[in-house]
Amino acid sequence: MQHTIHRAEERGHANHGWLNSWHSFSFAGYYNPSKIHFGALRVINDDTVSPGMGFGTHPHENMEIITIPLEGAIKHADSVGNEKVLGVNEVQVMTAGNGIQHSEFNASQSDVLKFLQIWIFPDEKNLTPDYAQHQYSDNDFKNKLHTIVGGRKVNAPLTIHQNAVLSMGKFDIDKTINYTLSDTSNGLYVFIIEGEVIIDNIELKRRDAIGIWEVDQLDMNISKDTHVLLLEIPR
Repeated sequence: MQHTIHRAEERGHANHGWLNSWHSFSFAGYYNPSKIHFGALRVINDDTVSPGMGFGTHPHENMEIITIPLEGAIKHADSVGNEKVLGVNEVQVMTAGNGIQHSEFNASQSDVLKFLQIWIFPDEKNLTPDYAQHQYSDNDFKNKLHTIVGGRKVNAPLTIHQNAVLSMGKFDIDKTINYTLSDTSNGLYVFIIEGEVIIDNIELKRRDAIGIWEVDQLDMNISKDTHVLLLEIPR
């Protein structure tokens, strides 16, 4: 097993007052030549947005964008006519394709919004822009990994144009997670949303991450109640 560890405190950080953002990979004003991407995984941003604030209309192209609210709700609007609100236990995917514009705002005037936004390179350029979201339940994630986004080889309620799989789970202390890759040529990027996990004697805490490759399966021991996101990604 080969691996690279990304500690939470080593991420890029930008505090704009209304937006407090942590970057797992080089983004905007943060640049780290050793953290440009992990295979097809380009961005994991961990954002907190003040009530009523957000990102005005802006463009994207040739990227698969996945949004996962952790607290609060996001108001989304885009140039292909979607106007949606996305809350906790919902996941959104957007194919930017040959060009899309969208805005994202905190849907509340009183509560903060916390969410993860993930960018993955597609395996085909200049696709027709597309959008979907799906609501999951607490039970979907209770002491099990649940596939939230699938790709070319794995079926899921939400899909992207890439041979990637995103899974999420919420585990009690002392549980063990076993994950078998759908494609052994892929790598795994494990992001600890909350809690503590031990992988191959490596302790990972809140917002830590580890990129792993040259494995076909992985065991994770839960040492504290944990919310974890696994991204199986082409290398």
